[in-house]
Amino acid sequence: MALAVSAPGKVLLAGGYLVLDRNYTGLVFGLSARINVISRDIQASPGVHINEIIVRSPQFLKAEWRYGYHLADEDGGIKTIQLQGGASASAKGNPFVETTLNYALTYITRRAAYGTTQTLKPVTLTILADNDYYSSPTNNSNAAAGKGSGGSRFAAYSTTLEDAHKTGLGSSAALVTALTASLLSHYLDPSLFDLATDEGKRILHNLAQAAHCAAQGKVGSGFDVAAAVYGSSHYRRFSPSILSSLPEAGKPGFSAKLFSVVNGKDAESQWDTEVVKDAVSLPKGVAVRMCDVDCGSQTVGMVKQVLAWRAAQPKEAKELWDELQRRNEKLASVLKEGKTEEIRPAVHAIRELVRKMGTESGVPIEPDSQKELLDALEEGVEGVYGGVVPGAGGYDALALLVRDDEETTKRLEEFLNGWSKKKGGKVRLMERV
Repeated sequence: MALAVSAPGKVLLAGGYLVLDRNYTGLVFGLSARINVISRDIQASPGVHINEIIVRSPQFLKAEWRYGYHLADEDGGIKTIQLQGGASASAKGNPFVETTLNYALTYITRRAAYGTTQTLKPVTLTILADNDYYSSPTNNSNAAAGKGSGGSRFAAYSTTLEDAHKTGLGSSAALVTALTASLLSHYLDPSLFDLATDEGKRILHNLAQAAHCAAQGKVGSGFDVAAAVYGSSHYRRFSPSILSSLPEAGKPGFSAKLFSVVNGKDAESQWDTEVVKDAVSLPKGVAVRMCDVDCGSQTVGMVKQVLAWRAAQPKEAKELWDELQRRNEKLASVLKEGKTEEIRPAVHAIRELVRKMGTESGVPIEPDSQKELLDALEEGVEGVYGGVVPGAGGYDALALLVRDDEETTKRLEEFLNGWSKKKGGKVRLMERV
């Protein structure tokens, strides 16, 4: 029996950098592009016991990881070990997959009061990503699963996963969330975990946040994981201290501490995330469309540089961020109230301060090339209300607020095709956002 779970990507339409600080918020939209995980039990021969989990991402070359697992000493939880695989296996580890397995399986064994790892039956997990997560699929017309044609939802890529060019939709957060949800749903009885309930989503959110932060090696804002669980929202981050006392997976006490943190029942592990879904909506007939600019940015370096500027110029930075927060909230209000005629001035007001922050910090948050394209789209394409360089900014994507009809889509595609030829780059409207 197969079980399929999916999680959406995200776009931080407003609140880049501000969302790192609990004093500010972000305007987050969940997208229709999803990461899908399909779980299937591995059927062993009678009398044969297997301690193995196989994770496959068949859209990419050498994207198979095989793991053994054992119960670590001194309440260290479940620890996985990458095994040698065949020709399709990856020699490199995948920190997001491996960390998620360690965290999710540790929570599962404690939640179900498993005594040994033998209770965890071997499983195969297949990951399928909608095409918009990556640039430039191969010309191979077959789908990754061996079905369909060139119009497949899951294109095959002529590269390894490590070398694939991401489009900035939050693939790692969606992967960790979908993989965590798949494992919880596969192994736990619905009386212990039910993804359809508010409690199930709360547990998934907390566990996926912990795993994603550990895999990244830092405690980020978490808006991408929140979007993967809850979809669009007005988001305020959790306090980083909630995760600061977690030992490494496999270390003494990891299992008990993880269980306490994820459940959030005691005073020191109370989650203070704010995910307000009814504060965010789009006017009828308006959609968010993403453009892949196919020129990635080093987000981590950009964030460090902006935060260094903020530390060096605290008074000026606070004044700018406070005003930017007010303008972000104005855009949220305009969208929720359906005031389409006010979208463009609200977006322009935000872009003005984002460019000022970029100039003062020396970071290309809205680079000149992106500004030129955004301005040209507004002026040259009927049905475009406005657009931003989302999240931390840079060169890899645009988020547009547009009229939601086929005519506008056609005009956008034609314009971007012409722009790519004129400028010599590659800009495309993503398929399923």
